[in-house]
Amino acid sequence: MSDDHTHVQEFFSARAADWDSRFPDDGPAFAAAVADLELRPGDRVLDAGCGTGRALPSLRAAVGPSGVVLGADLTPAMLKAAARAGRDRDAWLLLADVAALPLASGSLDAVFAAGLIAHLLRPEENLRELARVVRAGGTLALFHPIGRAALAARQGRQITPGDLRAEANLGPLLARSGWSMTSYVDEDRRFLALAERTG
Repeated sequence: MSDDHTHVQEFFSARAADWDSRFPDDGPAFAAAVADLELRPGDRVLDAGCGTGRALPSLRAAVGPSGVVLGADLTPAMLKAAARAGRDRDAWLLLADVAALPLASGSLDAVFAAGLIAHLLRPEENLRELARVVRAGGTLALFHPIGRAALAARQGRQITPGDLRAEANLGPLLARSGWSMTSYVDEDRRFLALAERTG
């Protein structure tokens, strides 16, 4: 495992136990973002970088009992917190890196990714790996429960021109990675970019 992966694991391991309590009001934003993904009963969806699994109940409700929900995360402590919260009843939890998913090509209908893009070590390659596991015409949701400006203010920093989540940067990045951006919202109350799997 690279030092960068170790850093990500250490960052989230230290915060896993109280992660949900730090952001207790995010549930409706997660549910709304899942609704915008327009999943159908029976669909197969991955929550990439699922953390404590806050999106998993909404994803399960969207695909129903005949659908498949997977939650993948790099940090064991986050998956343990998801299981303690009972979210393992809504999804199969996988200890996995989004850089090399243990899934067949084209095996999914959609990917939901909350807060993931800021932690990708090689964004273009990693988004291409997400594209690999999604069928042509499938969808991707890149989500955060608050927008870029609100998040920067919370973290005491400025938004830079090189921010991957800026629309001018994200659209071309997705295009190079096998996706076509179909929708972009960056408001104080949420960030949501939707894309379709090309090819």
